[in-house]
Amino acid sequence: MLQRFPNGIGEDGFYQKNVAPYFPRCIKRVTAGKVGGSVTHAVANNAESLVFLANTGCITPHMWLSRTPKPMNPDLMAFDLDPSTKDFGVVRDMAAALRDVLQELGLRSYPMTTGSRGLHVSVPLDQTADFDAVREFARDVAHGLADAFPGLVTTAIRKEKRKRKLFIDVMRNGYAQTAVAPYALRALPGAPVATPLDWEEVSSSRLGAQRYNIQNIFRRLQERGDAWQSIWRHPQSLLRSRKILNTWIPGKEWKAA
Repeated sequence: MLQRFPNGIGEDGFYQKNVAPYFPRCIKRVTAGKVGGSVTHAVANNAESLVFLANTGCITPHMWLSRTPKPMNPDLMAFDLDPSTKDFGVVRDMAAALRDVLQELGLRSYPMTTGSRGLHVSVPLDQTADFDAVREFARDVAHGLADAFPGLVTTAIRKEKRKRKLFIDVMRNGYAQTAVAPYALRALPGAPVATPLDWEEVSSSRLGAQRYNIQNIFRRLQERGDAWQSIWRHPQSLLRSRKILNTWIPGKEWKAA
């Protein structure tokens, strides 16, 4: 999904899902079903495609959490930590708490600044689970964290019910939902960048959602490399983790992912 600003970020942009008729044939396409019809997305799988999309005024690409040829089975599970205040310390602390919970469930996770307000914590998957199973798993983890930190964390979707708590959004783990792509620019002053991190960086008081931008991201990459370089080498199954999680939830019956 393309977030386009053809007249610059000083004016309202728009979201575009369907490939436009004028997109060249070199842009790969994939058609997915939706309620009442279908949508044909662009697939940005090389530098040339990204350059073309940038030339259309696309500043921020948003990606599905699955890939072709298995669009119903995500290879990424994402937790979006969205703060209700400017206190980013709560975001850092709860990201670390979420990491620890996922570790207890036997899952490696990877943090990323969103370039906007919060952090994403993502888990690479082996595509054995479908979207419904992944979203249910993420929802149960989020509810557990909210129960453990009731004064700090909420899973309430309606903003007026969140008060000043950190919202853990797991709704991106659904069919046809999207999340900001790693290293995507944001259409905000300073051009912040959604930046993959090492976990050791999350504890730093200097870290904020817009810590990295178009001015400093290349220096960071030269000095530290890509923190997610090896993420796809370790896809993970939710089967064993689901069994463990069910033992934490009274009355929860195991369901195959």
